[in-house]
Amino acid sequence: MAGSQIPANPLAAGGAHAPLPLRDLLVELNDIKRVRSAGRDGSIAERLFLQAWSALTGGADPKALALDITAKALAASRLGDLDAAFLSLAGLSPEEASAVLVRGFDEVAGPLDPALASALRACLAAPRDWTPGPMPAFARLQADQPRAGVTCPGKPRILLEPPENHAEHCLMVAAYGVALSPFYGADPTTVFVAALAHHLHNALMPDAGFTGEILLGDHLDSVIATLSERALSELDAPLREVVASSRKILPDDGTAEGRAFHAADVIDRVLQIAQHLRAASLTMDTVLGEMALVHDGPVKGFHDRVLADMRLS
Repeated sequence: MAGSQIPANPLAAGGAHAPLPLRDLLVELNDIKRVRSAGRDGSIAERLFLQAWSALTGGADPKALALDITAKALAASRLGDLDAAFLSLAGLSPEEASAVLVRGFDEVAGPLDPALASALRACLAAPRDWTPGPMPAFARLQADQPRAGVTCPGKPRILLEPPENHAEHCLMVAAYGVALSPFYGADPTTVFVAALAHHLHNALMPDAGFTGEILLGDHLDSVIATLSERALSELDAPLREVVASSRKILPDDGTAEGRAFHAADVIDRVLQIAQHLRAASLTMDTVLGEMALVHDGPVKGFHDRVLADMRLS
């Protein structure tokens, strides 16, 4: 829909600054930061972040990897951890597993730009294995580094538990950036790599949020630069140069890639808080009515009478 209904350069055309049709997809995708499974460390988003960095150090083509990781994230938004590894373990053939993943993807992909959706779907239909490279220490540290929560200079921090970590945030911004890139006319590969690497400094720097940045004052830029360079030094050429070059879009919204990145970043930051508010305002009418917690089956009538007699419905 984005490709046919939204101008290729909407800002120059005086149009919208973000594609509203993608809103529900981005809301749903955000939850892979909170989906975990037995026997697997971390959330889906955290694992995809680590998988992406391992593939990059193993020599993966960043363009192909950006599409692959984003496709996996989108399929997981509906399938959770029913991924290729699980489906293979459960006895499905590679072709059967791919068909399941494509079905999951197709359930959410309607709002995507058609050309992008086709490219992402192809990644799931014909999956490829990435040669794993050495995991950068900064990537694992980001998976251990909690985000700050809500901070404002001069006011106490608002903590919302459990906190997301920096790996989860960076992966989500990367996937959002790919999904948003057609709207802004941006190169999705640059946006993806920049998003993966936009919090390199937080591998070592505890997150004190906007408040901490203000209190660091004149030291902020030098601290971020020093720690970012320390992380970049873990990467060998030419990957180091690819990552450093992609990060040049981060300071502003003066490029199409910068706009796609900053849109992805702010959307994720707000949706992370919104999911806490959504959970707090959830009603039983929604759970039992819209979401059919007690779903159709041979004992649904009995279930309904039990809940009615217990005054739970």
